[in-house]
Amino acid sequence: MKPTQSINYRYITIAFIVFFLLAVVGFWNSYFTKIFAQESYRMHAHGIALILWLALLIIQPYLIRTKKIKLHKTLGKFSYLLVPILVFTTLDLFKYSLSKTDRLGNVDNSFVALVLNALIAFLIFYGLAIYHKRKANIHARYMICTVFPMFTPITDRIIVHHFRSLIAYVPTIDTTPVIPVIGFLMADLILVGLSIWDIRSNKRWNIFPVALVILLLYHFSVLNFYKYPFWQSFCEWFHAV
Repeated sequence: MKPTQSINYRYITIAFIVFFLLAVVGFWNSYFTKIFAQESYRMHAHGIALILWLALLIIQPYLIRTKKIKLHKTLGKFSYLLVPILVFTTLDLFKYSLSKTDRLGNVDNSFVALVLNALIAFLIFYGLAIYHKRKANIHARYMICTVFPMFTPITDRIIVHHFRSLIAYVPTIDTTPVIPVIGFLMADLILVGLSIWDIRSNKRWNIFPVALVILLLYHFSVLNFYKYPFWQSFCEWFHAV
């Protein structure tokens, strides 16, 4: 029988560092260079929560690689507080941004799916990671998956500021380009690659391929739910509460 290949924590740390740096690049113009000119404390609350989460993703695999297991477990318990804060600050900021719109249209309803269903996907991956916290390889895989619902806030901003020519190739909703499609495609391709590696190396079908299905359902919701009456009704309720 072919031996199972363990997750390489050095590569995970490097990948999370790269993701963090891309987040800095993505939010450089809209947040970091205007840090004292933000219109609401909500931007700072959400930004701090997100930075702490990304920092935790970098530190945790490094602690495993350096055999600091006890500290890894202690910091892991901090996520029980940090994740609810991250979810709350995201919802609080999102509700604040929606409050500027009197009536939601198709683009707004798609944006609701983009944010809310990303949170659901993130919580599924995080919940599965915590459920399997005693099985290191499974736990690590699901923690890796938590970054995929976070792609589009970063990729959208990088594309708008540095690769605007790509916008001509994305689909539209009521003439508005759906720029997240590019981030969706990137996330899906990476997950396909991870799925192929895990299936070929470990005969493991139940993590990255399943995560890909969850992510594809999320992407489908962003591109299609705005057409459905049930989602339109939900968005009206969410906007009103």
